[in-house]
Amino acid sequence: MSNIIIAVDAMGGDNAPFEIVKGCVSASKEHKNIKIILVGREDDVQNELDKYEYDKLKINVINADEIIATDEVPTSAIKNKKNSSMVIGLNLVKSGEAAAFISAGNTGALLTGAVTIIKRIKGVERPALGTLMPMENGKSSLLIDAGANVDAKPSYLVQFAKMGSVYMENVMGIENPKIGLINIGAEKEKGNTLTKETYELLEQADINFVGNIEARDLFLGEVDVMVCDAFVGNVVLKFAEGFVKSIMRIIKRELLAGFLSKIGAMLSAGAFKRLKKYFDYSKVGGAPFIGLSGLVVKAHGNSEEKDIVGAINQCIKFIESDIVNKIQEKI
Repeated sequence: MSNIIIAVDAMGGDNAPFEIVKGCVSASKEHKNIKIILVGREDDVQNELDKYEYDKLKINVINADEIIATDEVPTSAIKNKKNSSMVIGLNLVKSGEAAAFISAGNTGALLTGAVTIIKRIKGVERPALGTLMPMENGKSSLLIDAGANVDAKPSYLVQFAKMGSVYMENVMGIENPKIGLINIGAEKEKGNTLTKETYELLEQADINFVGNIEARDLFLGEVDVMVCDAFVGNVVLKFAEGFVKSIMRIIKRELLAGFLSKIGAMLSAGAFKRLKKYFDYSKVGGAPFIGLSGLVVKAHGNSEEKDIVGAINQCIKFIESDIVNKIQEKI
């Protein structure tokens, strides 16, 4: 198989460029069939690269003088900063010079740029942000839309469900994925106008729709794809991240509160290490914008080395599974 070329925004995120570069170096050593293009201020990026031993044929740098900050207005940033690492990276995918682009930068700007530069798959009304979330049963379910379309129509959600089904079947290897609609009740008649109308359409769609799923049941793993608009999806995602962090801090505090609990903590160290690993989102690495004619992955704003490696791993699976063409066929 020919090399997969992945462009990475070296200047996006809280830990750019040092953690981004470090992650790309690690990924280049892990995979034989990839080449990485780091897009950013050449001197800064090269200074970071010089800290490591790596195959110089597998990583190269393209200069980009400008950076899109996290607080910039997305449309203005994409329009006015043509020489930014984000815009140049997206254009590499558009031109076919790269098969994917990863950025930990401004989410709104990345989505705006992806839609205007790379464009949507023909027939797709809106691309959606899909993120894998760990379930109680040890599996992962796809939350879609996790942050792209705050205002959505029923037809959007139906397409999210179809695209999510294609993703889980081909990337995660789940046959006939179960689709659930996030709602305030399990009954068909529950919810607002959006969810009620969406339910009716999903019943008629060519997917394995199993009905509504309530918030308290999201992490049981009873469905493989959890469908919602981005307002709900982003609340679910951010709440889950914050809740896990709070629980881990509470457990740590209570385990260190007294002599006997400290002994118990020592005896349970292995179990707690496995628990922490269970909720390690770096294995996912990032969330793809599903529905574009090329692959764009949004990495977490505070991504570190392992997160970038995870995002690159996800790109490889996405590309090897030919998801873009499979979504085109489904839609």
